[in-house]
Amino acid sequence: MARGTQHRKRRPRTNARVAPATARVGAASRPSWENQLFFGRLRRHGRWIFISLAVAFILSFVLLGVGSGSTGISDVISNLLNGSSSTGSSLSSLREATVKHPKDATDWLNYATKLEEDQQDQTAITALTHYTTLRPKDQDALLELAGLYLTRANAWETLYENSAAVQEALAPGPLLSAKSTTPLGKAFSSLTNPVDTAISTEVGANTSNEYEQVIIYLEDRLNVYQKLVNQNPAVAVNQYSLAQAAQDAGNTKVALKAYEAFVKLAPSDSLAPTARQEIASLKASGG
Repeated sequence: MARGTQHRKRRPRTNARVAPATARVGAASRPSWENQLFFGRLRRHGRWIFISLAVAFILSFVLLGVGSGSTGISDVISNLLNGSSSTGSSLSSLREATVKHPKDATDWLNYATKLEEDQQDQTAITALTHYTTLRPKDQDALLELAGLYLTRANAWETLYENSAAVQEALAPGPLLSAKSTTPLGKAFSSLTNPVDTAISTEVGANTSNEYEQVIIYLEDRLNVYQKLVNQNPAVAVNQYSLAQAAQDAGNTKVALKAYEAFVKLAPSDSLAPTARQEIASLKASGG
């Protein structure tokens, strides 16, 4: 507006006289109906309107995520909900649902799923076992349960291997042990035996417990696959999985039977040669 006014002031007087009279009409002389129009109000309140538009843009960018590739405030709400669930509130509500409705299979499945997401595998096994009791023919849930058992077995196997390595390292080798009948051997034995005995006892107990846990989880996994095969004995992949689970648990009899069933059901399968080799190996070992 200011530049337009200056431009008119710089024009020659002759041009100013030629210009229509309406061009010199100011805001004060405009009709009242024109002042009510949008652009009329914009001229009078332009500063505050532009400020309002800027604030609206900022709020839309931050809250609604305009131009950011996100859903804005929905992401914020989602993050808040996820944060509360990660701290246990959502997990608590799911657990309470199973307490209130102990025979509702859906509640148990939701609870088990959340426990798995939070990497609470042991509690997830308990919840999923309860679910499979209510829904014993849910094949996917049984497979998920078998996978959890294998995960726990692997975790305990890692602990077992570490403890076994420590126990082996603590055992004196033949090059480091002096004969117990020699003076050096007697002195060395009197100094080290109490410590070695205490450490070896503790490590040995841990090793034994960890190995036992591995076997327990592998047997539980075997039981799950036996349920799957009992429900659908004609599913070749279940037979093969049962054979592997039985081998891992040390049950060669079940493994041999499952491998033979697999070869019979899928003789041209890509795993058939491996199954035949395992059959021959198990028979050779007396399985």
